[in-house]
Amino acid sequence: MIQMQIPWQEFWQPIRLSLQVALLSSVLVTILGTAIARWVSARQFKGKTLLETVLMMPLVLPPTVIGFLLLVIFGRRSGIGQFMEWLFASPLIFSWWAAVIASIVVSFPLVYQTMKSGFASIDRELEDAGRSSGASEWQVFRYITLPLSSQSLITAYILGFARGLGEFGATIMFAGNIPGKTQTLPTAIYVAVDTGNTGLAWIWTITIILISFVMLLITQRNNKKW
Repeated sequence: MIQMQIPWQEFWQPIRLSLQVALLSSVLVTILGTAIARWVSARQFKGKTLLETVLMMPLVLPPTVIGFLLLVIFGRRSGIGQFMEWLFASPLIFSWWAAVIASIVVSFPLVYQTMKSGFASIDRELEDAGRSSGASEWQVFRYITLPLSSQSLITAYILGFARGLGEFGATIMFAGNIPGKTQTLPTAIYVAVDTGNTGLAWIWTITIILISFVMLLITQRNNKKW
């Protein structure tokens, strides 16, 4: 029988924070990934391959490397970090916003690649027809491109959510593991295992598996409809 060794409130805190981080980061990374994928896919320019290689780098880099780079870029010694601290009257690192940024960075390649593939599958003649009818680029994107790539958009969002929910390495380095403040499900599981509380680790593990399973199931069902 599993013995709960912490109060229920503390048990739910990592779950609530993980969902909060995943929801916000997935929305932001979907907007960012869609915008950049659209911009890149619609243009041919020198250095495009190099740019796309850089954009896909978080997919292959160890999460600890990403976390270290985020610390350097947004740390209190960097110009960006000092500006953010002045703007929000609080350092960015070791805050739940740091966890959001870490999730955005690691999930970006998945969202970007999904949307790029979605845009590539659209018949360009349909977009050209809209332009020839007097539609602006924004109208073409809003009323033609985006609806035709809606399947990819849904898939990109769900992949971004699932990846953000499971992020560990970059999060623990950049946001830390502060219970009730920055401790997400993956970091809470790590601590529970490290302290020998395997019962609690199992409950948290089952929770994150179920959430991820449901999100991926929605993706599969969405793909079958098309």
